[in-house]
Amino acid sequence: MEIRICFFWFLGLLQYYAIFVQPSATTTNGGPVINVTKHISFTNFNLDDPRVISDVKLLGSAKLSVENGAIQIPDESSSSDVFDLKHQAGRAIYSSPVRLFDPGTQTPASFQTTFAFQFSNNSSNLINHGGSGLTFIIVPDEFTVGRPGPWLGMLNDACQEDYKAVAIEFDTRQNPQFGDPNDNHVGINLGTIVSNITIDASDFGVFLHDGSVHRAWIKYDGPKRWMEIHLGSDGHDDFPSKQIFSGPLDLAPHLNEYMFVGFSASTGNITQIHKVLSWNFSSNSQAFLRFPSDETCENKIFLQKSDSVQSSTIQKNKKSHKEPPSGFLIFVTVAVIALAITIGFFCSRRRRGSRNHDNSKLTDKTDRPRPPNKPRRFTFSEISAATRGFSEAEILGSDARGMYYRGKLPNGCQVAIKRLSPEFLNSQQGLDKRRILKEIGAMSRVRHPNLVPIRGWCHDSREMMIVYDFYTNGSLDKWLFGVGVLPWTRRFRVINDVAEALSFLHSKQLAHKNMKTSSVFLDVSFRAVVGDFGMVLAATESKRFEAAVSQTADVFEFGIFVLEVVSGRGRLDSEVNREERDLVDFAWRMHMKNEKAKVVDPRMGSLVNLEQAIRVLDIGLLCTLNESKGRPNMGEVVEFLSMDRPIPELPASRPMALFPYNSATGLCSGYSCGPFK
Repeated sequence: MEIRICFFWFLGLLQYYAIFVQPSATTTNGGPVINVTKHISFTNFNLDDPRVISDVKLLGSAKLSVENGAIQIPDESSSSDVFDLKHQAGRAIYSSPVRLFDPGTQTPASFQTTFAFQFSNNSSNLINHGGSGLTFIIVPDEFTVGRPGPWLGMLNDACQEDYKAVAIEFDTRQNPQFGDPNDNHVGINLGTIVSNITIDASDFGVFLHDGSVHRAWIKYDGPKRWMEIHLGSDGHDDFPSKQIFSGPLDLAPHLNEYMFVGFSASTGNITQIHKVLSWNFSSNSQAFLRFPSDETCENKIFLQKSDSVQSSTIQKNKKSHKEPPSGFLIFVTVAVIALAITIGFFCSRRRRGSRNHDNSKLTDKTDRPRPPNKPRRFTFSEISAATRGFSEAEILGSDARGMYYRGKLPNGCQVAIKRLSPEFLNSQQGLDKRRILKEIGAMSRVRHPNLVPIRGWCHDSREMMIVYDFYTNGSLDKWLFGVGVLPWTRRFRVINDVAEALSFLHSKQLAHKNMKTSSVFLDVSFRAVVGDFGMVLAATESKRFEAAVSQTADVFEFGIFVLEVVSGRGRLDSEVNREERDLVDFAWRMHMKNEKAKVVDPRMGSLVNLEQAIRVLDIGLLCTLNESKGRPNMGEVVEFLSMDRPIPELPASRPMALFPYNSATGLCSGYSCGPFK
């Protein structure tokens, strides 16, 4: 009863303060309206201009072309291989954010931009044009690069629900799954890759993929929520005459106060060079200044004009401010007393309740705030909700250790979840749960560009799961053995990336212990990241020994991994004849016959660098040697791949009892290659 009285008394004081005290104690926050403007101008993108270097930020495959003085996505000068330009994505943005939204009035800024751009195929052998398109983008950060192909480098579908973005796309590929009308259209995209508004450029006599230089002009009136788009051939006039769109458009829900502006582009199965030759941008937004307070410099200077004026002003200020502070102080005093009484009643009731429950269990400790990217413990209910109750539709794959699921966290980000099987946890080869938790803790602290980050884990009496980042391009085995052919340049890059990851793990006295193509994933730029690793801590002498043994096993497995990547086939292939079924045995026999070119994947055709591929093949064979016969460590392998160190000469013939290799499982056993789980 007393608490209720205090509560209503406190509400009454708040109402009194709001009606009588607040108006006299505060000043108006409104002020004069000012214009916040921004102007960006690049007549070209020559590297001789220091503004280009400092003000244009390049991400992904975006480059500055020295020959054309343009932004170029992708950079054809970096590779002579047309296939190496496939599935590329890049962004070029202005390095400083621009104010594009007034949160006070919820009004978008007005802006206009014009830019000259050109699409061209980098090879006359390509029959199909387009791949995939260019966008003018407004994005919230300067770090993200979207997916290649139909995503145009604009969005990454792993985390896009709360990703505010606006794009005007100039698309030269028809993607029916995104509602594209044809391969020559302009789209307005608001927070999604599916265009909210689509315009057929052919209706206006514009063909984006004809190789000519086009100019776009985009104007947006923020207060009126009205957009106009003009498109035509580039000339000396900055204003193209053909208006392809004019209509209402509200950008407010898709803007933060400050955003980054620029361009993104991508390629898919068909390559295309996207160039931005010039760019002008200007914006105008309104902001409100607050009225100056009595403590501004202007007021102090005014008070110093004369003693009489100073005296009268001081007396006037004392009178004018005497009542509001006193009313305010009375209110604060009474409010504090009421609040103290309320807290006192509440605490006394809590103490009485705690005496009645002396034997109850202590509540769990409140989790401390954690950095946003720091791995954390997930509850079983969180994982279950993310995977829709471990739905079969969310299964990504499985192995001897457990099942992989795709999950979606409440913030919209996709994750990969490894659910360890009871058989693995209870097997003699499996580790006890305390040991696994310890290893997961060690795994979560390891950071390397070529290692899959761990988001967290889940552990209760029934389950043990590990939560990883999700890679939409999937695992390497699906690209290597599935539909399509990975070009040699990408395969060589993947081998280098995996070698760097293993070398880093070994330098930390850790080991992977599960090295295979299904443990390697490809990011949006098709760079390799290694996941699904189980490490060994080097806390004691026995664990140091176990780590050393597991590291030699990693090298052996890396050797087989290299053979698989070079040959484009699995270590045991039932579809070939018996003599070639065992990949390691087949590769050694081809080495003995000096016919190692037969091991190289013939599907890559004449575009493969055969000399480089055979050198890499030799490195793979070297890694499958018995440890006592010259098997290198991963640090040496990295040096071999970077050409910093000559490769030791391989034995002319395959050594007898090279390793206890089990052709039925594809694994080796014993300390010559290390234990495998």
